[in-house]
Amino acid sequence: MSENSYTTPDVNGQPGPFAIPTDLLIGDRWVPAASGRRIDIIDPASEASITSVADCSAQEGIAAVDAAAAAARGWAATPPRKRADILMACYHAMMDQQEWLAQLISRENGKALPDARGEVAYAAEFFRWYAEEGVRLHGELSMSPSGANRIMVQYQPIGIALLITPWNFPAAMATRKIAPALAAGCTCILKPAEETPLTALAVAEIMRRAGVPAGVVNVINTSTPGPVCSTILHDPRVRKVSFTGSTEVGRILLREAADQVISASMELGGNAPFLILEDADLDLAIEGAMVAKMRNAGEACTAANRFYVDRRVHDAFVEKLVAAMREYTMGPGLDPATKCGAMINREAIDKIEHLVSDALAKGAQARLGCTTPEGKGFFYPPSVLAHVAAGSDLLDTEIFGPVAAVIPFDDVDWAVEQANATQFGLAAYVYTENLKLGLQLAERIECGMVALNRGLVSDAAAPFGGVKQSGLGREGGHHGLLEYCEAKYVAVAW
Repeated sequence: MSENSYTTPDVNGQPGPFAIPTDLLIGDRWVPAASGRRIDIIDPASEASITSVADCSAQEGIAAVDAAAAAARGWAATPPRKRADILMACYHAMMDQQEWLAQLISRENGKALPDARGEVAYAAEFFRWYAEEGVRLHGELSMSPSGANRIMVQYQPIGIALLITPWNFPAAMATRKIAPALAAGCTCILKPAEETPLTALAVAEIMRRAGVPAGVVNVINTSTPGPVCSTILHDPRVRKVSFTGSTEVGRILLREAADQVISASMELGGNAPFLILEDADLDLAIEGAMVAKMRNAGEACTAANRFYVDRRVHDAFVEKLVAAMREYTMGPGLDPATKCGAMINREAIDKIEHLVSDALAKGAQARLGCTTPEGKGFFYPPSVLAHVAAGSDLLDTEIFGPVAAVIPFDDVDWAVEQANATQFGLAAYVYTENLKLGLQLAERIECGMVALNRGLVSDAAAPFGGVKQSGLGREGGHHGLLEYCEAKYVAVAW
């Protein structure tokens, strides 16, 4: 290991399990960037520097491809049960360090500790799920219609995968990609977000110590992701790219992947509607709304962005929502009292301020918050906007913050039309006591995931992904495993 590392502050009076390497993981070594460049990591709650990590160039990107290629044949040939045992070891190792990892996530991401603890458990679950699922990658054998031969289909690893993850869930977005890739027999290169690389580096070191062979998982950090990722995607040995992030960047990566006809999975932007019908249990709807809106302080692609509420229960819902949001204490993520942590950076605050100001100028009513506090840190308070008018930018743009926009409706068909009036289609939420109607609405809403009478859609065992410009492909569940496989057909004479 390189001498460059970050030692976390003690957790509950105990030191962390190891100093986190802050260089590049290429093959069996942590190595500095050849240029010597470093990326400063900033604490969003204080704006202070935490540490720095190596800043790689395209040269190190190709070195990571070399390492992944060197390990590819051996890992693909590793028996599924052996791969599963290693993934299960990764699960237990992560859960053994849940509190340490949660505090690390809060420190570099800004989120409240309860959210961070939940993320670690969710992230680790992908290792456990794919440890179990990877040994059940069944092929098929069938008779041809003519009866003259047999059709045999088997699944093989797709090849080297480039995995690009965002800053909002630095552990979970990494494991949601790494676990199925490894279960399928692929080697990979992880490129975490430059704002939050420490969590990914810690997870990579945990995996090394849990028995993942050298070169199977490589990690590179860079402040120039465009040129680095482009170089990697134009290497013919790379056969898969999986990206979670903005639709704008997803389009660029799809164009880059097209040059080598690389399989692409894209989990992109969202603009989730939350429909509350007249017969909904409002207390349950509020409980679900607080999860759908305030998980990770609203910095989630599945976050409820637009609350469409039947006018007959609109005022009661807004009153209950304001009361619930008021209870969400804002502060540094590491403070035990905090429920709403810091936003990731100043640009995030600027975006929220613009969208709120635009909505207010067009007639929305500020019922709570809606003003940036003074002082250090990138904070924005839990906020409620009622009667948000059509044409407000907030209805078309993912706010990625703790702001709930509420719109009354008189006709449920109109509400569905508004829910679908967006280029995005990732997640949606519906609350009604009429199960038949709820299922009918779930079919009509144009998105990849619908939560019916609950505020959380994410589950390691379920296919996660969107339609329209919210992405391509699925992560999680059996579908997520198939994203890293090629179906090979063998025609067998009989």
